[in-house]
Amino acid sequence: MIERYTLPEMGEIWSDLFKYKTWLQVEIAVCEAQADLGYIPQVAVEEIKAKADFDPQRIQDIEAEVRHDVIAFLTSVNEYVGEAGRYIHLGMTSSDMLDTALSLQLVASLQVIMTHVENLVQAIRYKAQEHRSTVMIGRSHGIHAEPMTFGFKLAGWLAEMLRHRDRLTTLQDQIAVGKISGAVGTYANIDPKVEALACQKLGLRPDTASTQIISRDIHGEFMNALALLAASIERFAVEIRNLQRTDVLEVEEYFSKGQKGSSAMPHKRNPIRSERLTGCARILRANAMATLENVALWHERDISHSSVERVVLPDSCILIHFMLVETTDLIKNLLVYPENMARNMNVYGGVVFSQRLLLALVGKGMVREDAYAIVQSLAHTAWNTEGGNFRALVTADDRVQAQLSGEEIEACFDPAHHLRHLDEVYQRLSI
Repeated sequence: MIERYTLPEMGEIWSDLFKYKTWLQVEIAVCEAQADLGYIPQVAVEEIKAKADFDPQRIQDIEAEVRHDVIAFLTSVNEYVGEAGRYIHLGMTSSDMLDTALSLQLVASLQVIMTHVENLVQAIRYKAQEHRSTVMIGRSHGIHAEPMTFGFKLAGWLAEMLRHRDRLTTLQDQIAVGKISGAVGTYANIDPKVEALACQKLGLRPDTASTQIISRDIHGEFMNALALLAASIERFAVEIRNLQRTDVLEVEEYFSKGQKGSSAMPHKRNPIRSERLTGCARILRANAMATLENVALWHERDISHSSVERVVLPDSCILIHFMLVETTDLIKNLLVYPENMARNMNVYGGVVFSQRLLLALVGKGMVREDAYAIVQSLAHTAWNTEGGNFRALVTADDRVQAQLSGEEIEACFDPAHHLRHLDEVYQRLSI
């Protein structure tokens, strides 16, 4: 019997040994429910609980002959139990045990995932607080836009991860579903009360209206939640990759002593972890699509979903676990270069302050179209001229000087104006 309240490693949850333990846990829970309702002798259940065991190698040997994993498992268990084994699997179909046990594996996996989601949340929260006032340029279309802070960028990541935490919390209830309803879900050979009691013992709720299986929309929802989480991690990774580019270099993945970046070019320090995370997210999206294909089965069931799930569910749970651990460590050890952020923000003499200048001119009564034309002309001149300096051009322009004093022009280039409401966002996130 597995301990339901321990937190095993993800790989262990998807091992054959853990799987067989959950199978046995389901079978025993059903036997207990049958005995509680008087359908089988209590003494038989006690004997089953005392003797029930299995031999993984024996299961594989039997399966090689009978070509049915559940029959092979039950045969191995009954070799340990003996006469009382006739009460095991009574009135059940294979999917009663398989799908209910799979739910236990998904619940256990989600507990591990939730633990590491929380670790990532805290890593981002700490880094966002650390760089609350680290000014950098915000970008749109890959082009310099307006000042912000690196902490504010991370605050957006934090908000995203908190949404994932909420989704996964809801998902814990959605996937905790059991099914003990027989061959096509009609309870023809087993009492619905057995299902209710067995699920209660297992910490699950009975499926509302199953067929021979638990409907695969539940598993599709689980996988799509993981794929969406992976998509956010990919967003963070792509941002780090862009900010680490040589011509930007505002942040950088930690490069350990002795690490090598290229077999040919000794100078290379590549964002390999972020690139790896990007690739992993692609796998999870593809796996999620496969589970959507599993929803439409023939009639009350076919077996086309089984081969898919044997691959994508364990692989995806293990992969998202890896991604969360990798991302947490990446964020914790991320190298941040405020001096490069300041350099990049002030390229071309602060053209990124163009909107502040535009609004200041409009505020003095100038027609917006006229003000826009003046500011755009000065900004583009600075942008397209080697060593161009927007600030110097603005200060020397008679049209601007006719409207704004030196102090008012200076105020347009103060990045503090762009940060004055950041505290409100930080308060929303309790940073």
